Amino acid sequence: MKAVVMAGGFGTRIQPLANSRPKPMLPIVNRPMMEHTMMTLKNLGIEEFIILLYFKPEIIQDYFKDGSDFGIKITYVIPDDDYGTAGAVKLAQEYIGDDNFIIISGDLVTDFDMQGFFDFHENKKSKLSIGLTSVENPLQFGVVIANEENVIEKFLEKPSWGEVFSDTINTGIYIIEPEILSYIPKGKNFDFGKDLFPLIMKEEIQLMGYNFEGYWRDVGNPESYRDVYSDILGNRVNFPIPGNKELYTSGVLYSDKPYKLDKSIEIMGNVVLGKNVTIEKGVKLNNAVIGDNVKIGSDSSIFNSVLWENIVVEKNVRLNNSVICNDNVINKHVNVKAGLILAEGCEIGELTTFEQDVTIWPDKKIEPASIVSNNVVWGSRYKNSIFENGSVSGKSNVELSCEMATKLAEAFAAQLPIGSKVIIACDYDKSSRMLKRAFLSGLLSAGINVVDLRRTPPSVLRYALVNDDNFIGGAYVEQSLMDATGSQITLFNEEALRIDSNSAKAIEKAFFIEKFRRVEHSKIGSIYETVNAREASLYKKAVEDKFAGTINNANFSVSIDLMYGTTADVFPGIINNLGIKNIVLNAYYDEKRLFNLAAIEKRSEDDISGIVKSLNYDMGIIIHPNEQQISIVTDKGEVLDKVNALLVVLHLLNMDKSQERKKVFLPTWAPDIVKFDNLEIERGSYYNFKAVKLKEYALVATVDGNFAFTEFSVTRDAMYASIKIMQLLNLHGVKLSDLSSRIDSFDYRSLQIECTQALKGKMMRKFLEHSKDKQSSSIDGVKIWENNTDWILMIPDNYSDHLNIYIQAQNKAAGDIIYDNYSAKIEEWSAL
Repeated sequence: MKAVVMAGGFGTRIQPLANSRPKPMLPIVNRPMMEHTMMTLKNLGIEEFIILLYFKPEIIQDYFKDGSDFGIKITYVIPDDDYGTAGAVKLAQEYIGDDNFIIISGDLVTDFDMQGFFDFHENKKSKLSIGLTSVENPLQFGVVIANEENVIEKFLEKPSWGEVFSDTINTGIYIIEPEILSYIPKGKNFDFGKDLFPLIMKEEIQLMGYNFEGYWRDVGNPESYRDVYSDILGNRVNFPIPGNKELYTSGVLYSDKPYKLDKSIEIMGNVVLGKNVTIEKGVKLNNAVIGDNVKIGSDSSIFNSVLWENIVVEKNVRLNNSVICNDNVINKHVNVKAGLILAEGCEIGELTTFEQDVTIWPDKKIEPASIVSNNVVWGSRYKNSIFENGSVSGKSNVELSCEMATKLAEAFAAQLPIGSKVIIACDYDKSSRMLKRAFLSGLLSAGINVVDLRRTPPSVLRYALVNDDNFIGGAYVEQSLMDATGSQITLFNEEALRIDSNSAKAIEKAFFIEKFRRVEHSKIGSIYETVNAREASLYKKAVEDKFAGTINNANFSVSIDLMYGTTADVFPGIINNLGIKNIVLNAYYDEKRLFNLAAIEKRSEDDISGIVKSLNYDMGIIIHPNEQQISIVTDKGEVLDKVNALLVVLHLLNMDKSQERKKVFLPTWAPDIVKFDNLEIERGSYYNFKAVKLKEYALVATVDGNFAFTEFSVTRDAMYASIKIMQLLNLHGVKLSDLSSRIDSFDYRSLQIECTQALKGKMMRKFLEHSKDKQSSSIDGVKIWENNTDWILMIPDNYSDHLNIYIQAQNKAAGDIIYDNYSAKIEEWSAL
């Protein structure tokens, strides 16, 4: 028998605990929740597991890998869309094979007798057996009635109280014979409770119900997570706590390795210690689970609480009924009365008091001597800076709420004259529309007139902004590419460039002191709504005019994936009008698919590569949903990585052998191992550029697929860049595969190394000191050459606690040497 583990949920209801990890990876006594379930099944002889992933799949894959470390074999299946519970299992059919299999959720805690379930299924010769149990509140589950023969007679998914006909519910644990999979359509959203079970019952196939006895809890929200710990530590569930067991007068201590604790330390109830835990004198631990790399200061009391990993608790801290997530610092004399949930990356100032039932969201800093009685969802993260490169981002409707958007707009408007005009737009996402409307209201209240383009690509907005003197600024609201549940608001100046640091600081100051301008009734701003037809038409005509006669009817062929972005409203028309032979994919909005960007990105690459190869097209282009970043596919179907894509575009520019060398601007971390005779390449920092300066360059590019060809616009524009690359290929009569083959292999890597704000200045100093006898540069961070080609660049991140590291070397071995050398130095310098 194989096991299929459902581990793809977003964990929305359990936020902020699942902020940076999938819900099945939340720790239960210092092991991921799903590990306990899988090891239970392993102990019953199941050695092959199929794990269905979706949200943050890499975290689960990195932890379990192929399963060999756990004595099992794991196959991962990552759907490219939400196919429902049964539909997701259908995707795993080829791995399931011809034997029956068990389906179980990765986010539950139970002590059920699984062997009894296996025996029941076999004895009943069942085609599909459902594990049942009784609960006090069945509203969130499927309610079931089974007869004396254990045949399920009635089933209702998630009833209201008026529909409840039983307290027996479906646990989501199934044993299924493989022929049942034929009833599940492939590639469609299909659910076990809503679709498959009614269909099977209609086909007169008996569903068998097995009544489990024991403990079962679906860990769906922070309260249930805390309750699970209460039940485990209170011995209300038969849950084997791993590790050595040491008896104390009033309690039991569990740990992987024995600890020698000071006699002044009290152990009461059940206490679990992870690896590398430091506990100072006078500490009291009562029903507590402490994760790896945790320090607890003297005279502290930890009662009925769980602490994850990498936490510092200073002296005389009182925690009661608390969940403390990873990477937190709790300073001395902090008192938690009951019910704190402290998400990751926070710092709690000394003498802070938490009233009952408070939740602190990630990356917050609570000032010393605070009395916290309400949830802290957003705010403290912005004390140093709201903006990151002209943008404000956060969890949609949580950190970046309507209130936040309105205040931000009022602060922005306070910098603009009454009666001036601003242009705004958003992408398809419903959160973006919501926040855009809140932002619009803030502008109106300050006497700013607004042209609302509604839904349109940012390239169209920026073109309209820079080509209409009536506009003094702009704003674009979009879904975050890094987090599908997040949003981003970007502000632009009159040149359609992101606001510079001085403007950002002025807006932040107005935001925090709430220095807003509320105008009288007669001066409230006006809204000019448009369906953007005029603006899109002007943009399209401008692009088409630029390429008229240079690529039209040139028998150039391209396959394009628009990845569900707003370029679908504009780009296909441009391509068709230019006479370019094309196939366009995903030219529509799909909210569900955009929730798993990594999966659709891989699928887009495979699709475009396959089309280009099979149809002998000249190239492929993938325009990412932010409408600025592109991926390039060669005529051989090779998906160029971002470094090689940049070098290929530089090769194309270099083919122009006119007398005047073209100027190109790249970031300091861009590779420079490849030389171009006809290009004058300048490397530096992008911050606070003016349009007049950017126009000196033919190309302004990054190393992540962003290109601005300044003959058209000084801003990033994926649509124009895509056609420009096609034009250059056609003009010079070359193939992308030939250009790619000219690039000699070399090592280039970028990574992040953790570093606190307090140590960043020290790292800059140490790098500068180390660079004195070597060729170096401090234009942006510190860049040190090891020889003529190999270098390392260190730039402290402006917004988070890490260093950005970039390495270029002739080969991987040389790159490894540089990495190992400087990683050791950073560790050494940090410890000094």
